[in-house]
Amino acid sequence: MLLPALAILGGFILLVWSADRFVDGAAATAKHMGLPSLLIGMVIVGFGTSAPEMVVSAMAAIDGNPALALGNGLGSNIVNISLILGVTAIISPIIVNSKIIQKEIPLLIAISLLTGVFLWDLSLTFTESLILLVGFFAVIGWSIYAALNNKGDPLEAEFEEELAHVIPLGKAIFWLIFGLGVLIISSRILVWGSVEIAQQLGVSDLIIGLTIVALGTSLPELAASIVAVKKGEHDIAIGNVIGSNMFNLLAVIGIAGTISPMSGLEPEVLWRDWSVMIGLIVLLLLMAYGFGRGHKINRIEGGVLLSAYIAYNAYLIHSIVGA
Repeated sequence: MLLPALAILGGFILLVWSADRFVDGAAATAKHMGLPSLLIGMVIVGFGTSAPEMVVSAMAAIDGNPALALGNGLGSNIVNISLILGVTAIISPIIVNSKIIQKEIPLLIAISLLTGVFLWDLSLTFTESLILLVGFFAVIGWSIYAALNNKGDPLEAEFEEELAHVIPLGKAIFWLIFGLGVLIISSRILVWGSVEIAQQLGVSDLIIGLTIVALGTSLPELAASIVAVKKGEHDIAIGNVIGSNMFNLLAVIGIAGTISPMSGLEPEVLWRDWSVMIGLIVLLLLMAYGFGRGHKINRIEGGVLLSAYIAYNAYLIHSIVGA
């Protein structure tokens, strides 16, 4: 078990490092091409922070472990809202000023409901996965439209500041290509270690995906949100999470399902994992909109989200130990 554990640890370290280099290279290359900062932030940076989940899930599906990919997609969304936004809000209350972000949360709920409909029969067919992928490209299109037609949005100013210092074009292209290569290799290592651990412990690929893999692939979002909120870039902090969650459902699960359609899924994936995810998203909606008390996620609400993460994982551990 030592070698798989080392593979997971090494895979996570390389994954986080390469994802950061990949995003920096992609964003800088786009900036050199003259693309607006809001467009770069919403599409390229948003897409890039979900790159670990996408690559890991694709590798898992190729290796014949689609349940691990599904667990990674759903689990990452649970981690993003409960752990990442919870910790971030405890460090500094998150103020949601961007109208774009306020529109994205209901869209995320709609995407989550569609995913739940597809998983209702405990399967995910090739056609359903293809619909999710089409939805992914539709969201990309909407993001481009929103970025080009919302000049002056608070999110734009935050991305302008974030992209103020751009690395040279040659260096940007190098990190874009090299980062992607290491991302793929580290994902391979991580998936192998995770599957080995699952088999040796006698737990399902789904559980491993929901816990170890979901936490590891969400580390870029955790780092990005904490750094953003410390800089006062609150809309970037929550925008990273919402954008990543939409990409996880549409692209991460969609890619895995088109590579390897899923059938005979565990019932828990619907009533436990999907239900927790949709519940957290609705809770986020209530917190972010405020309804009379301002668009703000305060420290108490951050504590509620973090408590939800702890309770969910405690239940998963109890289900494993008690099995």
